[in-house]
Amino acid sequence: MATERYNPRDAEPRWQEKWAEAKTFETDNSDPRDKYYVLEMFPYPSGRIHMGHVRNYAMGDVVARYKRARGFNVLHPMGWDAFGMPAENAAMQNKVHPKDWTYQNIATMRAQLKSMGLSLDWSREFATCDVDYYHRQQHLFLDMMEKGLVYRKQSKVNWDPVDQTVLANEQVIDGRGWRSGALVEQRELTQWFFKITDFAQDLLDALDGLDQWPEKVRLMQKNWIGRSEGLTIRWELSEPSRTKADCSEIEVYTTRPDTLFGASFLAISADHPVAKALAATNQDVAEFCEECRRQGTSLAALETAEKKGFNTGLTVKHPLDPAWELPVYIANFVLMEYGTGAIFGCPSGDQRDLDFARKYDLPVVPVVMPADGDAATFEIGSAAYDGDGVMINSRFLDGLPTDEAFQKVADLLTGQQLGNAPQASRKVNFRLRDWGISRQRYWGCPIPVIHCDDCGVVPVPKQDLPVKLPDDVTFDVPGNPLDRHATWRHVACPQCGGDARRETDTMDTFVDSSWYFARFTAPWENNPTDPKAADHWLPVDQYIGGIEHAILHLLYSRFFTRAMRETGQVSLKEPFKGLFTQGMVVHETYRLGEGQNGQWVAPAEIRIDEIEGARKAFLLSSGEEVAIGSIEKMSKSKKNVVDPDDIIASYGADTARFFVLSDSPPDRDVIWSEAGVEGAHRFVQRVWRLISEAAPVLKGVTAKPAKEGPALAISQAAHKTLSAVQGDFDKLAFNKAVARIYELVNTLASPLTSVAAGKEDAATVAAVRNAAEILVQIIAPMTPHLAEECWTVLGNEGLVAQAAWPVFDPELVADNEILLPVQINGKKRAELTIARDADQNTIQQAVLQLDVVQAALAGGQPKKIIIVPQRIINLVV
Repeated sequence: MATERYNPRDAEPRWQEKWAEAKTFETDNSDPRDKYYVLEMFPYPSGRIHMGHVRNYAMGDVVARYKRARGFNVLHPMGWDAFGMPAENAAMQNKVHPKDWTYQNIATMRAQLKSMGLSLDWSREFATCDVDYYHRQQHLFLDMMEKGLVYRKQSKVNWDPVDQTVLANEQVIDGRGWRSGALVEQRELTQWFFKITDFAQDLLDALDGLDQWPEKVRLMQKNWIGRSEGLTIRWELSEPSRTKADCSEIEVYTTRPDTLFGASFLAISADHPVAKALAATNQDVAEFCEECRRQGTSLAALETAEKKGFNTGLTVKHPLDPAWELPVYIANFVLMEYGTGAIFGCPSGDQRDLDFARKYDLPVVPVVMPADGDAATFEIGSAAYDGDGVMINSRFLDGLPTDEAFQKVADLLTGQQLGNAPQASRKVNFRLRDWGISRQRYWGCPIPVIHCDDCGVVPVPKQDLPVKLPDDVTFDVPGNPLDRHATWRHVACPQCGGDARRETDTMDTFVDSSWYFARFTAPWENNPTDPKAADHWLPVDQYIGGIEHAILHLLYSRFFTRAMRETGQVSLKEPFKGLFTQGMVVHETYRLGEGQNGQWVAPAEIRIDEIEGARKAFLLSSGEEVAIGSIEKMSKSKKNVVDPDDIIASYGADTARFFVLSDSPPDRDVIWSEAGVEGAHRFVQRVWRLISEAAPVLKGVTAKPAKEGPALAISQAAHKTLSAVQGDFDKLAFNKAVARIYELVNTLASPLTSVAAGKEDAATVAAVRNAAEILVQIIAPMTPHLAEECWTVLGNEGLVAQAAWPVFDPELVADNEILLPVQINGKKRAELTIARDADQNTIQQAVLQLDVVQAALAGGQPKKIIIVPQRIINLVV
């Protein structure tokens, strides 16, 4: 009997409403079942969700729905990372208040996410720009101040001249601002800092315990923390009086003291005391130092900038040979914030030093060669050799491995005297720097401190929180509106009552996202957390988001959890137990016109035809041919975006979800294609047709898997698929689960059709009923609306979203046949498929019938047949 096609436009809103009415996905903190916390990185409310959101949240939703079915009390919340520059930029461009722009976008995106049928606990929703949220963030800030984890100092910062705000080093990409793309400059400002370096060693050590994180993420964090063991070496100035500075030496931190005999220069920062003293009396030095200050302060900016130096005319004495003097340069790639603000250059062992030495015609002496190298012929060309090996051209170190040379130099210099002190000291150093959180903008969390001329910096009393952002601000000129607000910044000092000023800097938005996962555990609390609830739910069992957050967000969140432990908000250190980084959604690009100047064309504006075996694209409006370009990340600039609303309107949310889960491994990019989406839609329709047509017969039947007879194969297929899909979901291997489900549907198609036609006996109908229920339940995490529709038409009570996960029968899952390798005279020549419980005689007779065995015997008999049960067969001929 033919049935109506599945209509997602009818079914999906209907089931979403039923879930909402039943509060199906609201989580009770007092539920005694084992907890499971699944969380996707919350979105920035830019205005529209994109296909990356669809993939990210579909993955998290599969995990949440699957774990609920497995009996866990699941927390799966949603919120909005809502502060930031885009809102202020929109305010300037569109004459709209950042608050209005943000909340309008939230409303739009909330509706879009709800149309996806996500099993989210919307009762816990918040935005980081909610006063209720940033009130508690200010509370946290004050708690951290009390514990000595917050301080204020003057420092060099990365200044974005377009966004007119400070950027953390991590927010400078290739010397440019991460949002604006503007070349970053250096400025000296008084900033607020979090003491993340207090936890550097712990943050590093704990990475070994995060065994459910991708190794590449752990390695990225390890490299960013950058622990190194080395020496701080004192280099005596040959003529200290020439510096006009109060110093007779320059300290250098190095991790490679073994390469000291390859040194050809010292380089100091433009802000080193020696450089400043020289600049005070030398205009050329002063101008060069100022040029250095105009570049970014991040290591990435230093590495990509052209290497420049200024010869000061000073020299230092080599620590291992006082008669050997090296020139001192001021260099644009050395910062006071890293190490001691000075380095010694060994051009043969460091590419940056080599480039510098070649540019300024400085000596390049190879001092380390590979262990199998020849000292007589080893040379340094255009590339430095920075690996380990054997020492050469290094006097008493020659022939030693680099690690032994390190120790020999370290022992010598830490015991040697320069004046009354050792010439060097051992030191552990970290690349990680404290987190500067001050941002010169309006749309962020106000820093809750007050500046008083008499009392200094005064924390806002907690009873006076929150410090609310004023609504009456203007964006008609660049800069921070809080600085020029007529009344907001003026306030009485909490200590003396005199005139004082509020802090007008707001917090880096990464602060907002560094503790939101803890707030979700009890978002109604007056304090930042309910420690009991936070300790119950945390760490997040499965966290899902992009690899681009491997350093910024994830490292900051790890620090924040430790800080919250210090302040009593939580009792743990690590926020995320399991981490999964999903791939991007990518799409072909299309261009109208020739070359790089052609106009980008959106996928919705073209049609694809197959002409003489080749794919060609044409404009729908005019029929003009469009060039098909490379496959790239979906972006508005290249117009290769697909609007999720269009897909959901045309095909339904289940189709979109099923496609993004099915096409490739979840940690890799998925290539969006219309053909793939249409294939997923056909699958949805096929499942509905097969189930709904057989439903009238299956509806009143008790499900019972077959253990024998013609229906055995049906039950085996269903239970094996159930077992395998269960394992796939546990490993987040969604694409593998999809492939198995396709196979099961193919297997069940004929039995379901026969049942619908009334052609099967009672045992088969019962087995098909059991198999159909299994199918519906294993697709439910991925295509939840379709599953509810099928569950209902089969006559089941309640929601499939609330049904327990089915249990597979071990007897039906166990393979009755095994594959045994067959060796002839010790070499594998064939394989034998045979019943698992076959006896020795049966196996022997079967192996003798194999063509390869008969050919080897040439009509004779084997000298011996050795059978290792369920393992291997070996014939000696």
